Amino acid sequence: MSALRWTTLMLLSLGYAVALTYGQLSLPAAVTVGLLTMAGICVSHFKHRAVNTFGHLLFIALAIGLASHWLPGFLNARAIAAVRFSPDAAPFSMFLNLDKSLIGFWIVLACPWLIYRASVARSAAVTASTFVVTTCVCMATAATLGILAWTPKWPEQSGIWIFNNLLLVTLTEELLFRGYIQGGLARLFKRLPYHDVLAIALASVVFGLAHLGAGWQWVLLAGIAGVGYGIAYRLGGLTAAVLTHFGLNLVHFSLFTYPMFNR
Repeated sequence: MSALRWTTLMLLSLGYAVALTYGQLSLPAAVTVGLLTMAGICVSHFKHRAVNTFGHLLFIALAIGLASHWLPGFLNARAIAAVRFSPDAAPFSMFLNLDKSLIGFWIVLACPWLIYRASVARSAAVTASTFVVTTCVCMATAATLGILAWTPKWPEQSGIWIFNNLLLVTLTEELLFRGYIQGGLARLFKRLPYHDVLAIALASVVFGLAHLGAGWQWVLLAGIAGVGYGIAYRLGGLTAAVLTHFGLNLVHFSLFTYPMFNR
């Protein structure tokens, strides 16, 4: 087992042991963990196509349930409760989602070949360019759509927001949408011309649709952002995608109406 997988497994075990100690997990969560383990074994230990496909389909079903918080046993702690970060902003609540983070852990453990890593210099250069362009395009589009405005701030909850957004939101989403979906599609379409472009486009559409609950404006914005993150992943690896995504989120949080105007 690689150092990355050992480290991931160690952090997973430690984090969920602490969560269990503090009552943030209950027995039904063990069923989900067991099913994820089954899916991981099917994907990483079997070469038979039917077994492999079953493992991926089981993971996708569980990932939808985990991301939507439909699966029982996870008592996600509320870290921010209906706070208005500016007078015209909608109330914002934030939970430390122990269920959603399992998606990222599974991908690292079961499909480490999907995690593309570039050199530090290349990753830094790609991050700098994709962050600036993606952030400018998304923030300008959001302001044009009338859902946010320039509102610089640094709330007292910034520390816990940064921890949650970087580790439990951005990292998990990039592992899923860029590593698993975009990386998987690129491998699937590798015989087609422009397979990387097609993989970026489809992964961005899925990423946009994942924000459908917030309204069509956020589907559009997430789709645009997904293209930027996808390019960052393709050219600079997972680190570039994560930093581009987190950087955009941090600019939104600290410099603009967050999460949006109250309607």
